[in-house]
Amino acid sequence: MTDRLSRLLSERDWLLADGATGTNLFNMGLMSGDAPEMWNVEETAKIRALYDGAVNSGSDIFLTNSFGGNASRLKLHNAQNRVAELNKASAEIAREAADASGRDIVVAGSMGPTGELLVPVGPLTHAAAVEMFEEAGAALLAGGADVLWVETISSEEEMLAAAEACANLNAPWCGTMSFDTAGRTMMGVTSTGLSTFMNGLPHAPLAFGANCGVGASDLLRTMTGMVDAAGGSNLIAKGNAGIPKYVEGHIHYDGTPELMGQYACLARDLGAKIIGGCCGTMPEHLVAMRRALEETPVGPKPSLELIAETLGGFSSASDGTGEAAEAAPKRERRRRRS
Repeated sequence: MTDRLSRLLSERDWLLADGATGTNLFNMGLMSGDAPEMWNVEETAKIRALYDGAVNSGSDIFLTNSFGGNASRLKLHNAQNRVAELNKASAEIAREAADASGRDIVVAGSMGPTGELLVPVGPLTHAAAVEMFEEAGAALLAGGADVLWVETISSEEEMLAAAEACANLNAPWCGTMSFDTAGRTMMGVTSTGLSTFMNGLPHAPLAFGANCGVGASDLLRTMTGMVDAAGGSNLIAKGNAGIPKYVEGHIHYDGTPELMGQYACLARDLGAKIIGGCCGTMPEHLVAMRRALEETPVGPKPSLELIAETLGGFSSASDGTGEAAEAAPKRERRRRRS
């Protein structure tokens, strides 16, 4: 591990993260139900192409293909004993891609949720969850990851287990939750609640925020609540490229590169330090995002009304905190940001 991310955070006003992993891999031939992590050893050229897509599009940070690289998720594919092999391979390919770029690029070791509910709601104990995250993280670090990146988490209990695993590994880390219905995670965490929780951890993350969720406008409404409670912490915004729609047998995200460029600038103006995309975000989106961030002057903190006018209205009437009953324009036709 290195101090690369902490150094870049201290030197730069913003950092561009990467886009989608799954969307890009499906476009390369991954089939629904397959484990993407298997491609780290079976289709190494395609994984290198995935990483190169982010690097060549201007990303300062990109995530390894290891989202489901834990014993619980890999057990679904009878590969629970291959965590170390598959995660280490994902980071090794990533390290090669980053080092070949000639730029200072952060390799972030992706660690997604276990897929199980933790006690007292479910059967997974805290100790078992810590062990899973620690096994996954150790392999990513061994492969050359600069930082561990815990993403798409829904509960404080699972984030706590991941944070403890990172502490046991003495590893720098970042963490994001996914906010869906009415501005809350599946387990009810709010944007302000996440800020309070993350800032209270003994092994604090270098940055935290939101990823995936509903669409870009909803994610930025979540970020609005988060920044108000963040206390100056580095924040991450990693939103989907628009809204998913089923078109001719395939899931298609309707966010254009121009729209994602506008989203990136709004995220920066809200106070996000690390800005990227999630589902549906392709290299062409990243190119537009970087161009917009470099060419668009920093503006004032955007209002919810401006976010809705620019990216489309929100999917629900509340941001989940109980403070926005008056705010949330319904989803309407998008208009260009003036």
